[in-house]
Amino acid sequence: MNVNHEPQHSFYDEMYDEHQTLREHYSSLGAFIENTSAKKLNQLQFSADKAQMAMGMTFNVYHDKEGLEKILHLDIIPRIIPGKEWHTINEGLKQRITALNLFLQDIYNDQKILKDKIVPTDLILGSKDFLKPCMGLTPPKGIWCHITGTDLVRDNNGEFYILEDNLRCPSGVSYMLESREIIKRAYPDLFNKLGVRPVSDYPTKLLDMLQFLSDKPKPVIGVLTPGVYNSAYFEHSYLAQQMGAELVSGMDLIVKDKKVYMQTTQGLEQIDVLYRRIDDTFLDPQVFNPNSMLGIPGLFEAYKAGNIAMANAPGTGVADDKAVYAYVPKIIKYYLDQDPILHNVPTYLCREEKDRNHVLENISDLVVKETNAAGGYGMMIGPKADAKEHEKFRQLIKSNPTNYIAQPTLSLSTVPSIVDNKTIEGRHVDLRPYVLYGNEVEVIPGALTRVALKKGSLVVNSSQGGGSKDTWVLY
Repeated sequence: MNVNHEPQHSFYDEMYDEHQTLREHYSSLGAFIENTSAKKLNQLQFSADKAQMAMGMTFNVYHDKEGLEKILHLDIIPRIIPGKEWHTINEGLKQRITALNLFLQDIYNDQKILKDKIVPTDLILGSKDFLKPCMGLTPPKGIWCHITGTDLVRDNNGEFYILEDNLRCPSGVSYMLESREIIKRAYPDLFNKLGVRPVSDYPTKLLDMLQFLSDKPKPVIGVLTPGVYNSAYFEHSYLAQQMGAELVSGMDLIVKDKKVYMQTTQGLEQIDVLYRRIDDTFLDPQVFNPNSMLGIPGLFEAYKAGNIAMANAPGTGVADDKAVYAYVPKIIKYYLDQDPILHNVPTYLCREEKDRNHVLENISDLVVKETNAAGGYGMMIGPKADAKEHEKFRQLIKSNPTNYIAQPTLSLSTVPSIVDNKTIEGRHVDLRPYVLYGNEVEVIPGALTRVALKKGSLVVNSSQGGGSKDTWVLY
């Protein structure tokens, strides 16, 4: 198969250096690809596609006319991260999650960081994700963000940057686990030779973390799903099955005497810990969104009474607001008295007049994002957009500046990918490692690598046509 790797100019090629030589940690994989026929590589890709469908590795796209269920395309060429680079990511994420957890505990209680004017009070209290019913709460074990999926990107200098924090209901970990099983079968000898760190124990670690939240010796764990039509339903059912936990929806649960029960054919069974996969404002119609058909009336009262633990805790969304993101380096310094190990992407806050003027004048060169949007929606990539789109976002910013931030257009790193079954070319990628916070903060030594399948595209979101890669973290 023809390998087409362009000379490095404005982006970092993770497989080849500036002299077009294979980087050391890619040498074995590169040799395998060069010595394998195009027919064999296409067979491996075809087998991977079939395995995904057989495993039910699908997600739902609500607005797609071609159908509801799609597979998240898995490119068979893995991304490889050497142990030394992963060590920096590991330490940086542990630092960041520790600080963000302290931040959440503070803003829902003493609000010292607001009183000390480190973070603007109106930014927090005015956020739609700041849940006033959570004021005065301390969740079980003092942990708010039990499961985090943090998005990182690699700039043209080869350095990893934090692009986004996901502390609400981060998705994608099942694709990381199942992709590993598929790709491991494609390269069995190479996988063992390189010494790839395992991720298969994630469900066990997730279960241990959830059980840690309860004081009962054998707590009953439930995975709360919105139902089969949710885009990540495959993941909800997969994780429940892997953990041996109950997969439940709102209609399966009732609250009696401030305790949450699951309705079974044997009668009522108390649930002690809920791994929630629905947005916190839909959890309880008596407290949050009164129109919610997904939640359980009385759930929040049971939570406040200490009769059930929830992961992640309600109210965590305020910490991954894209405007709050800009203050995370200050948050780390405030609570830990440390400089960030992993840096933010430079961010312009449109709520600030100086930043706003800069964004309006340079909008064609910037990425503009709605602070509360996700999944690649509510954003504009300046260099890829036309003058009409630029003007549309100028007006949106002027009408509601607090709702927008802007960042430089990053030259995301590339990893070789199979294109049209006939050539291998670099495609832009990001990285979503998963972090569990139970007895300690633990970063899983693997990640979901999302890849922009279209040539030149920087949008990696599955809902926007992106694909994925297995991520090999080496010892």
